Amino acid sequence: MADTRSPTRKAAETAKWATTMTKWLVTWTKSRTAWQLVEFSGPGGRESRGIVDLLAIRKDHRTPGADLKRGDLFEIVLLQIKGGSAIWPSRDDILRLRQVARHHRAREIVLSDWQKGNQPTLYRLARRLPANFDPKGVWREVTADVVFG
Repeated sequence: MADTRSPTRKAAETAKWATTMTKWLVTWTKSRTAWQLVEFSGPGGRESRGIVDLLAIRKDHRTPGADLKRGDLFEIVLLQIKGGSAIWPSRDDILRLRQVARHHRAREIVLSDWQKGNQPTLYRLARRLPANFDPKGVWREVTADVVFG
């Protein structure tokens, strides 16, 4: 039987599954403190504006020093999620992600790539970007345990 869904609907369903599978991967990773996930979806569950698709946040229980106590600070990971044949972030997208991460003091920028039938593959954005970088070449595959463990 032929698939009669429109390309827009297929893309929306793929994006929803990519997000669901990424959230599953993060929540099932063994870590000392559970990650809380904030999803930024638009009206009707569609894509929203902005470069970050998912925010992972947890309390940082290390001793911070100064006048702060354990658990006062947070660890933040920004995620951009791709699924199916969605194009990877462009050079401008990567620069925007870095600005947002710097503004919010996120410790990681992660790209999640989900293909139907598989669990998501995670990629960490390189710390240093060369002057003439290839947008796909600045991502390094990483396991969920390394980022969220």
